[in-house]
Amino acid sequence: MNDDQSQEMEQRAAARGWQFAPTLWGLIEARAAATPDAVLAHEDTGNEMTFASYRDACLRAAAGLFTEHGVTVGTNVSWELPTWNESLVLVGALCRLGARQNPLIPIYRNREVGFITTQSEAALLIVPTVYRGFDFEAMAHELAAERPGLSVLVVDRALPDGDPSVLPAFVPAPTSANDAPVRWLFYTSGTTADPKGATHTDLTVTASALAMAECLDMRADDVSALVFPFTHIGGIGWLIASLLTGCTLLTTEAFHPTGTPEFLAANGVTLAGSGTPFHLAYLAAQRAAGAESIFPAVRSYPGGGAPKPPQLHHDLKNEIGGIGIVSGYGLTEAPIVVMASALDPDQKLADTEGRPTPGVELIVVALDGTRAGPGVEGEIRLKGAQVISGYLDPALDADAFDDEGYFRSGDLGVVDDEGYVTITGRLKDVIIRHGENISAKEVEDLLYAHPAVADVAVIGLPDPRTGERACAVVAVAEGESFDFAAMGEYLAGKGLRTNAIPEQLELVDVVPRNPAGKILKHTLREQFTP
Repeated sequence: MNDDQSQEMEQRAAARGWQFAPTLWGLIEARAAATPDAVLAHEDTGNEMTFASYRDACLRAAAGLFTEHGVTVGTNVSWELPTWNESLVLVGALCRLGARQNPLIPIYRNREVGFITTQSEAALLIVPTVYRGFDFEAMAHELAAERPGLSVLVVDRALPDGDPSVLPAFVPAPTSANDAPVRWLFYTSGTTADPKGATHTDLTVTASALAMAECLDMRADDVSALVFPFTHIGGIGWLIASLLTGCTLLTTEAFHPTGTPEFLAANGVTLAGSGTPFHLAYLAAQRAAGAESIFPAVRSYPGGGAPKPPQLHHDLKNEIGGIGIVSGYGLTEAPIVVMASALDPDQKLADTEGRPTPGVELIVVALDGTRAGPGVEGEIRLKGAQVISGYLDPALDADAFDDEGYFRSGDLGVVDDEGYVTITGRLKDVIIRHGENISAKEVEDLLYAHPAVADVAVIGLPDPRTGERACAVVAVAEGESFDFAAMGEYLAGKGLRTNAIPEQLELVDVVPRNPAGKILKHTLREQFTP
């Protein structure tokens, strides 16, 4: 992030009449002053916060953290809470104090949390008592006993509370964006290796949120679904987008496939996000409800976290309403670097993830190391205001950036001659059968369009004869049937080349996904590898 990028962000926000500040706390104060009585967050419990009451709650929590736990400028705080309105308050409180905060996704357990709190030198770990049957309090105290200097704060819907008059003066923003301090540590969810800590500033996460808000054409009267884990970088992005635009967030502790759509419907959702598993649930709820739209006010379905099946876009648009899925693409290290626009043609919304967001430089590098032209598949590499400058562990940087300073995403994609990006898979998600490449996503998208398929993942499994074989893992739609012969006949009828038709079919009740919606292919490989 540099000064030119920061100034350009401020100008873009001003052009739309939005608030902007170089620090998140400054943005909280600016929004509270501009629209104090507008609703920031409405929870499915009925708990509601206006922008002014949110600012005030942040100040009281900051005072409590400062006086009772010694949190101040630069204190490293790890926290692992559900999507509660109090979690939004905790973010603001830590921003007011100038702490360096590390939100942790609630699926993390002793191994990951222990590694992260040690590497980040956390002074405080904030957890609930028990959530979804797991004893977070016991885990936190066990970890603290093993690491001197780590304190534990257990909260259940009640943050520390103090008198804001005791707070030290707020540390102003640096005069140069280049000097902006690291205020955020977001860890990628490692599976076979330790998680990687991505270092973000207030400005880099704001750059991501601003780009998303622009692409979605967000308005002050929008009502958006924040129904995935708030501790994901996308959750923080939605909070910032609300502070920028003045829109309302509908929050829920945990997504429920029938209860959450009912909650969203009752509160006039206009932006029904935010990823494939949620969109599938909305579609199922609509089909159960009948012909009348369950979301009559919906404008679009923000997407991200994982590529979408194109057919899902058409199904949502035709059966519930709105313009369909407006999806974004990014990583923890580089959030919302590509996003569709509410003004994009229908087929582009269905088939692509949109175009690079303002200020993002995106290139495609073919597997032979050369720059790929339009329509040629290769690795997506990036530069932009929302891209990290490095990891907490600098030893990881050499592999993360190429010689020209582009961040290596590890994702495969193509860019068409109009600049639209289609993600075709992961570098590690190409199935190589008899020396020929098979795109898992290509097969998944075709299978998803079959009426009997509710969800699908295609994985590569070791095969002594061919090197790898393609295995389709399918969750069958209720009341439907599906078998190997039907799969082969269907894919052949769609024109899929013979060598790409899966040689194995496994039927499951549910295709496993992480909280961000990404399919847990490593879990499936472990399950189905002989």
